[in-house]
Amino acid sequence: MFKDEQKHPFYKPLWVRVAMVVSIALWLGFEIWQANSGLWIAIAAGMLGYAVYTFFITWPKDGSGDDGGPGA
Repeated sequence: MFKDEQKHPFYKPLWVRVAMVVSIALWLGFEIWQANSGLWIAIAAGMLGYAVYTFFITWPKDGSGDDGGPGA
């Protein structure tokens, strides 16, 4: 879909991508716990699936900029 996300320098560090996926997973867990609306559960689940797919499954494996440390 939108492969420009993988080119943006904000997403280069591994910790940023992990933090984003964890925050979306926590949001999904909250929506499931509340069980108010199936719409918001579906939105959060879709965002989580897209984030995992974009930031981990199809992420370029060249190793450039993927240092994993917040200070680099």
